[in-house]
Amino acid sequence: MASDSANILVVDDESRLADLFAAWLQQDYTVETAYDGENALEKMSEEIDLVLLDRRMPGLSGDEVLEKIREKKYDARVVMVTAVDPDFDIIEMGFDDYLVKPVSKDELLDLVDRIQTRSEYQKEVQEYYSLASKKSLLQTEKSEQELEKNEEYQELVERVDELREKLDDRINQLEGHDDFADAFRDLDNGADEFNGF
Repeated sequence: MASDSANILVVDDESRLADLFAAWLQQDYTVETAYDGENALEKMSEEIDLVLLDRRMPGLSGDEVLEKIREKKYDARVVMVTAVDPDFDIIEMGFDDYLVKPVSKDELLDLVDRIQTRSEYQKEVQEYYSLASKKSLLQTEKSEQELEKNEEYQELVERVDELREKLDDRINQLEGHDDFADAFRDLDNGADEFNGF
């Protein structure tokens, strides 16, 4: 997806922060802002490619907005951009990536660029990256003992390993399609850095 075709919805109850993120992104993307969950859902449409979503908001929380976006089957990627440190509850959440505030302009632009690139990949690659991102976040936040005891986390690890195996097989079959293979290797190397594979 070319960056100039991407429509982004920035959702944050801190209006100055939402406007700042929008200003950073407007040079390369079409950007809309919403300052609460209800307004975010009013602005959601099939045209939105990416939602940058705060978790902690009065009224409808970011978690509830995310749930409704997924219930309504919008195809948008969703990145939680929040001051809430990740916990085990993120395993069941349908986001594509998670960025903890404070966020610099470079971090935000880099993340949006990566998400847009990732959107071009097959669902399995997206699922792999999303789950690998969750695994990485939890490894950063939790002790080894906590991770070992958590059944959902162990299932997450199994799914990441299973997807990685599948995708490695696909890469081996794609020797004639170097663009895709190179792109996946770049993506996979990024996940390796996060996950210590």
